[in-house]
Amino acid sequence: MLLQENVSLAPLTTFRLGGPARFFVEAKSVSEIEEAVALAQARSLPLFVLGGGSNLVVADSGWPGLVLRVAIPGIEQRPGHDDEGRVLFDVGAGESWDRFVSHAVVARCAGVECLSGIPGSVGGTPVQNVGAYGQEVSQTIESVEVFDRKDGQVRELCREACGFTYRSSIFNTTERERFVILRVVYALRPGGEPYIGYADLQRHFEGRETSPNLAETREAVRHIRARKGMLIVAGDPDCQSAGSFFKNPVLSEAQHEDLQKRAAVKGLHLPSYPALPARNMETSRKVSAAWLVEKSGFARGYGFGRVGISSKHALAIVNRGGATAAEVLTLKDQIQHRVEEIWGVRLEPEPVFVGLQSAS
Repeated sequence: MLLQENVSLAPLTTFRLGGPARFFVEAKSVSEIEEAVALAQARSLPLFVLGGGSNLVVADSGWPGLVLRVAIPGIEQRPGHDDEGRVLFDVGAGESWDRFVSHAVVARCAGVECLSGIPGSVGGTPVQNVGAYGQEVSQTIESVEVFDRKDGQVRELCREACGFTYRSSIFNTTERERFVILRVVYALRPGGEPYIGYADLQRHFEGRETSPNLAETREAVRHIRARKGMLIVAGDPDCQSAGSFFKNPVLSEAQHEDLQKRAAVKGLHLPSYPALPARNMETSRKVSAAWLVEKSGFARGYGFGRVGISSKHALAIVNRGGATAAEVLTLKDQIQHRVEEIWGVRLEPEPVFVGLQSAS
């Protein structure tokens, strides 16, 4: 295990901002992860586990302890099928998520094609139950192998034990900081049809006489994401971001009705969609956070010094060059306050705030 000091974290994130890690380790095996965790415990160092760096806002002061970057590689297709006829893929937490999606599509296995183009690593996907265009990883995750910092054991958690809900799991709620994700097993449908239930995809394929296949769906998703500035493209000024900065609010029927009334008063139509099943919420609606942001005065291209809103999508706060985490938080606070003031909805940030414990 190579222990480094004062390593800049900004280049390891898609936001390209933040200070250094006091200590830094890149671990490519379980034994290296165990060694790094033991080191942090022995020296009483706060530990932060870093994946692909695509969903982070790092404090300008950096991280005062040890940053552990999980880089366990490998994509293994298990032989045969499970009891439901699905193919199981065992994937290292350090693998590129989009590389795995590409691998699955080439293998003609359905279930993650709509999650194409999402930056970051495989290990980050269970944490926030990553989702897009009508799919969530929780629909395909069979199990998650973890290192339990509580007792130093490696164990396997089944899908139910992960407590998945919208953009949430035990890994970022009840058991935050307890587990280091090592590998994820996905169960995909061989020869399955792609999911084309999302409006953007339906519009993309409108007028076709034949149904798109998995590869065409993947390319369509990547095209749509690129158009919205949600695909990492070198040289694109809208790509220095953490992607979607706010979660789409999931509202009860009563909350949704109140929001509809507020929109009607302004002569506006509120776009909303049925939410995926959530705990303790029999009926719910998912509302577009981007719509709320735009209708609160933060249009695409909005500028605020060295930070601003993407010119392609209102939900992305971008680093225009040389931005600080403090500037990002100031704009975040402005947006949250204005949306709540006008619409009565509190937007929840999606990124992880590193060294910024009070940010929410």
